[in-house]
Amino acid sequence: MSMTSARIVVPKTAKRGEVVEIKTLIKHPMETGYRRDHRGQVIPRHIIQRFVATYNGEEVFSADLTQGVAANPYFAFPLRVEESGEITFTWTDDRGSTHTEKAEITVA
Repeated sequence: MSMTSARIVVPKTAKRGEVVEIKTLIKHPMETGYRRDHRGQVIPRHIIQRFVATYNGEEVFSADLTQGVAANPYFAFPLRVEESGEITFTWTDDRGSTHTEKAEITVA
């Protein structure tokens, strides 16, 4: 299973200097590599290793993940916004797959 969809919650508008909450959730199995299938075979490890969020090109949040993270990882973090722009979210798994989503925020 690959990363196929993400849910992102970013306010559409905010006031300059306001701290907003950003929320993300991505559909991913986060298979540890320790479980076995119905035939007793080890299910290969498949986890998201890195999550990065950027605001107008500047990294504002990142996380390095391990097999201890549950399926469908959820992140929420505060962000002080100073100008309108784009927030980019990138998830990279240990099989080389990358999923990127973008959201716009208007700052007044």
